[in-house]
Amino acid sequence: MAKLGFSALTALVVGSMIGGGIFSLPQNMAVSAGAGAVLIGWAITAVGMLTLAFVFQTLANRKPELDGGIYAYAKAGFGDYMGFSSAWGYWMSAWLGNVSYFVLLFSTLGIFFPIFGEGNTLTAIVCASLLLWGVHFLVLRGIKEAAFINLITTIAKLVPLVLFIVITAISFDVGLFTQDFWGHAELDMGSVADQVRNMMLVTVWVFIGIEGASVFSARAEKRRDVGRATVTGFLFVLLMLVLVNVLSMGVMSQPQLASLSNPSMAGVLEHVVGRWGAILIGVGLVVSLAGALLSWTLLCAEILYTTASDHTMPAFLRKQNGNGVPVNALWLSNGLIQLFLIITLFNESTYLSLFYLATSMILVPYFWSAAYGLLLAGKGESYETQPGKRRSDLIIALIATLYAIWLVYASGIQYILLSALLYAPGALLFAKAKREVGATIFTGIEKLIFLAVLIGAAAAIYGLYSGMLTL
Repeated sequence: MAKLGFSALTALVVGSMIGGGIFSLPQNMAVSAGAGAVLIGWAITAVGMLTLAFVFQTLANRKPELDGGIYAYAKAGFGDYMGFSSAWGYWMSAWLGNVSYFVLLFSTLGIFFPIFGEGNTLTAIVCASLLLWGVHFLVLRGIKEAAFINLITTIAKLVPLVLFIVITAISFDVGLFTQDFWGHAELDMGSVADQVRNMMLVTVWVFIGIEGASVFSARAEKRRDVGRATVTGFLFVLLMLVLVNVLSMGVMSQPQLASLSNPSMAGVLEHVVGRWGAILIGVGLVVSLAGALLSWTLLCAEILYTTASDHTMPAFLRKQNGNGVPVNALWLSNGLIQLFLIITLFNESTYLSLFYLATSMILVPYFWSAAYGLLLAGKGESYETQPGKRRSDLIIALIATLYAIWLVYASGIQYILLSALLYAPGALLFAKAKREVGATIFTGIEKLIFLAVLIGAAAAIYGLYSGMLTL
């Protein structure tokens, strides 16, 4: 099986996290918070996400026998069904996220070629489908080869981002940045606490992908590289996000930023250097989305394969081709992407709602990973010779767990209930996998958990029927 080095693993983290979100960050933040609240929010987010990155690093080093990262940690700490549910939620987030990337990619191209419209015209869907299957057959050639191409696209997507940072840093106006510092004069966005909360809700989406290296832990050349790649990739992306956000607020006023259309980075750079700046960012977004598509295609197949390899998913998903690529997992993921691309021709709003819903589903797997780190440190397992390290890891895992709980809460009751609606049918695959090995489907506590999921799903159905919830 082809192995991945530190640079390839880091590129998977960076490539997964830098998709389309950073290119819309200036406008998204400007409508949420003033400069002061933005700085406070980034500080809190940095601590919360950094502790989560450290948890992934610690678990990769202390539990090297656990392959698949985010799924394996939930299973090891809280049982087969929670492990399956984490994998199921993560997988749905991944392939539905790819649908959004295809639409956004061709929507961006629509700026230059009107035939693509908003990314959901017939021409756009046909071209997106051709690109989808091009990526599919590229991945079939081998994980290592695809990861190398992902490394190249990751480097390429960083060029326009670095140029943006350099140009806006040169043009940065401290007076403009500090004007209405707390966001009360020009745009009334509520108290500083409300602004911080709203701003932090935006940051939830831009950090998804932090677990990219841990998902490929079984394919790492050196196990310690998994944790190092996670922390390195996170710190780099955090720096890029903060610089793009803060520097934008020093070249345009907050009302100007808030009124920009997305990708708003294009509007910011065009304001500074003219039309070529918008074109540069548009090209950068296209490259960025292409790289993110490749990263998440790899992650989609890998999470299903890893879960099937230890009999938590059905056996057919662990079939590999001669290049070591999980072919059935890849076909299933990309087949569903193709189906939803077709659906966007007729009902874009449903696709958008399901994307935001699937994105929120990934927060539950993040919580179980953090909770497993807390459980491990609390029990002292693997810390027999390092009692001092146990204490620091316990504090870090506690902060990460509390932060993950806050993220789930912040996503809102609507998405919690609708997530239950999507989690519920996954139990059919879980039951099939259990029957294949002649095992009991649910333990006692898992029956209660599944019952809670069913109640949540029923509440979601009622809410949708009554109009209390909307897609």
